[in-house]
Amino acid sequence: MFPKLITIGSFVLPTYGVLVVSGLVAGLTVASRLGARDGMKRDDVFNLGVYLALAGILGSKLALIIQEREFYYRNPGDLFSMATLQSGGVFYGGLILAILVGLWYTRRRGLPFLKTADAFAPGIAIGHAIGRLGCFSAGCCWGLPTSLPWGVTFTDPYSHDVVGVPLGVPLHPTQLYESAAEFIIFLLLYSQYRKKQFDGQVLGWYLVLYATARFLVEFLRSHVGEALFFGSLSDAQATSLMLIGIGVWLLWLRPHRREHAVPARP
Repeated sequence: MFPKLITIGSFVLPTYGVLVVSGLVAGLTVASRLGARDGMKRDDVFNLGVYLALAGILGSKLALIIQEREFYYRNPGDLFSMATLQSGGVFYGGLILAILVGLWYTRRRGLPFLKTADAFAPGIAIGHAIGRLGCFSAGCCWGLPTSLPWGVTFTDPYSHDVVGVPLGVPLHPTQLYESAAEFIIFLLLYSQYRKKQFDGQVLGWYLVLYATARFLVEFLRSHVGEALFFGSLSDAQATSLMLIGIGVWLLWLRPHRREHAVPARP
């Protein structure tokens, strides 16, 4: 849609990169504010945010390579191509690796994982919402063809060359669908944070709400070249179901089990 923010000679500043960085800054700002409200050290929150950002980038790239394994098996040279390097990758891969890194870091620093994750969940939502606007500008993560009046037609050859988006065809703006969902989720999580009754509640709601939104949006996204589960579910939808299950456990099953636990004898 608008893949190049600045072009000077052969230098190109991609709009996608600027928006992704903006999303990281916004997310880290929100996490720092919420973490400080709960008595966390700003240095710990900032350092964890940097680790999570790096894990998110690496995990999303690895997930992209796994998802498109047949293509990369036939074209191994494209592993380090500009298209791969500039691609945002697969968000779920970044999220899962970031959670694992978060577990490692909080244990290493003696921080309560669920309490820390609650502080980061709204930041992840707002950062992802802004990042999806970057996807829209670049043309990646495009939707299926549509005749609806809000269908978006990409026309810039640069977008096609870098991410492969079809040109001249009205498509579902799935990037905007997901961005709008994430903005709404951010507002819900941010308001929920002050009212939470136990650690893990905000994280649980994030997993349930985002995974549900992603599961539904996936029906409108293009899955050219992707392997599907059970004949119809995408990788992201299968992962969404798993994360919804974890979110349900955090929100209802885990607290219910703790309430009915038999107290230890003195």
